Amino acid sequence: MTRRRWIADTWTPTTASLTGDQAAHLARVLRAEPGQIFDVVAGGFLHRAEITSVSDQEVLFTLHEELEADAALPLRLLLAVFKFDHMEWAIEKATELGVAHITPVLARRSEKHLTLAAPKRAERWRRIALEASKQSRRTDIPEIAAPITLKAALEQEQSLTRILLSETEQATPLAAALASVGPTGYESVALAIGPEGGWTPEEMAFFATHNWTSVTLGPRILRAETAAIAAIAIASSCMA
Repeated sequence: MTRRRWIADTWTPTTASLTGDQAAHLARVLRAEPGQIFDVVAGGFLHRAEITSVSDQEVLFTLHEELEADAALPLRLLLAVFKFDHMEWAIEKATELGVAHITPVLARRSEKHLTLAAPKRAERWRRIALEASKQSRRTDIPEIAAPITLKAALEQEQSLTRILLSETEQATPLAAALASVGPTGYESVALAIGPEGGWTPEEMAFFATHNWTSVTLGPRILRAETAAIAAIAIASSCMA
């Protein structure tokens, strides 16, 4: 039977602990007891761990041997802010698919009320990523950055391979663009997904200035969350 996996809130070289909601769920719902064995991620490493004490506030583990685990994809997602329920779904699925980093981008065509509310949503997005990481048995949690403007996001992006999903591009499929960069280019890849309505011409010019390659996912117009998941799936298959 596959052991339940948890991501520690705090840890030392030999111990790890769950606090807050995670501890309460283990103590009250799962009725955890000392001596039970779980898989615990601590500091990015997966361990077999034994419960040593249980309370509603903290569950303490002793860490035993380190277990083999898959690393996250070296894939960064620039995700323009769009309808929050759809965006939450995209963040959850992107986490399950293994992305390492998600930057919410305040695009020109992001709805104004969403742009204003986005900074307050960041913590919720991080909680969604945490739960999706546990569900998909990841050994890490993708970093969810604070929402920033596109200009700021492009100026700080250092990935070797930078790919822009563009509705106006018809000639270059995503898979072909990734195949052209070779294994070295897979060491760090960034994908940019626009808002409903797409990027503005001015934003497209920003991407061109920062050496992003425009690609297509095919002839159909996809919703932002659909495009994000399709692009991540294609990229992960190419980078495998």
